[in-house]
Amino acid sequence: MSNEYGSQLIESVAVRRRRLREAWLFGVQRTRQTMDEGVTRMFAGAAIGALVCAGCVGWSFVDKQLAQQKQEEQQRNTPASVTSPSPSTGPTGPALPTIPGLTPQPTQPTR
Repeated sequence: MSNEYGSQLIESVAVRRRRLREAWLFGVQRTRQTMDEGVTRMFAGAAIGALVCAGCVGWSFVDKQLAQQKQEEQQRNTPASVTSPSPSTGPTGPALPTIPGLTPQPTQPTR
């Protein structure tokens, strides 16, 4: 008989702890948790998603602003020099693209 009393006592303590834990987690209306819990989780997920999106947009904005500031600082720090024509432009405009393996043929001036 003592064995039955011990198992009953252990089971009643486990049930009491479970009820206390559920009361602490879900409050007085723990029977209404089915619908409310699903809706709450949906709104919480949407809020977390919105925060993640806002964080990505904010990070992109900050990154763009820092890159723009760095570029402006580099432009201010470069000395002003006399610009010479770049090697890619000729007397009549930009040079034609070259194809690897092909040697360009000299052009004859037109008369």
